[in-house]
Amino acid sequence: MTAILTITLNPTVDLSITADHVAPERKLRCSNPLTDPGGGGINVSRAISAMGGHSTAFVALGGPTGDKVMHLLSEQGIGLQPFPAPGETRQSLTVTDESTGEQYRFVMPGPSWSPREVTRVLDRIGRAAPENGIVVLSGSQPPGFPDDFPARLATRIARTRARFFLDTSGRALHALLHSGAKPADVLRMDDLEAEELAGHALPGREDSADFAQSLVNRGLAHAVIVARGADGNVLATAARRWVARSVPDHVVSKVGAGDSFVAAFVLAQARGLSQPEALQWGSSAAAAAVMTPATDLCDGATVKRLLRHCSLEEI
Repeated sequence: MTAILTITLNPTVDLSITADHVAPERKLRCSNPLTDPGGGGINVSRAISAMGGHSTAFVALGGPTGDKVMHLLSEQGIGLQPFPAPGETRQSLTVTDESTGEQYRFVMPGPSWSPREVTRVLDRIGRAAPENGIVVLSGSQPPGFPDDFPARLATRIARTRARFFLDTSGRALHALLHSGAKPADVLRMDDLEAEELAGHALPGREDSADFAQSLVNRGLAHAVIVARGADGNVLATAARRWVARSVPDHVVSKVGAGDSFVAAFVLAQARGLSQPEALQWGSSAAAAAVMTPATDLCDGATVKRLLRHCSLEEI
């Protein structure tokens, strides 16, 4: 299997609790917390492991919370390349109101990085990138990171001939439009991020496919994926467009669906499957993830079961 390196620059310890009812100015009696290592790249590595694959997680860690992330990853058997972060690793909190099923997600910012520290981590990732492998940059950027960091990373790892999978948002996503850097091999975003980048609504699958293909033609990536939630996942290259849709049995929590998609797509590509086949794997993993509570990700057996009924059509 092709070697996979996931990158998490702003990891977290995810705490998940439930309460009978969430209301202001009350002392809320909560369940015992569930604790997981979190952050986009870490979640991708965790989901890859759940589906029987292997990856190495490059993670910036600092302080006692960073030690906790390292311990949790070790418990799950995930290979780790730690990098010293300039401050304490953050925490995040997910609270589920049992009376309504609504979730409240509190996300801390993480430590701030100096330009010198950004250069150091960029150099280290460049050395860690596997030759002819796959590098996945997923999740938020820490405070102090330049908006063009993904573009700079794509250029840095080009010498390794590794494929670059990018799942980003916000200012970093907008910066790609004007970077002029080496294109990512695959760029993924959700429907809200795509509409923000496009500057207008994308009501249908064809609209998402048109927009994704326009980004390919502008040189941002060789393939662009737009996740449309229950309506499926659209993938466009310069010449072709597909949509894959997998239906979950029920929905418990949408947390982790995007990371599970990325994990399954990347793992399928690492195993030599085509992009349309990988799109089906990713869609099935996202559907499997929404069937699990809180910060749990996809289950390998459920992914394979849903895959048998995952639709794929060209648009």
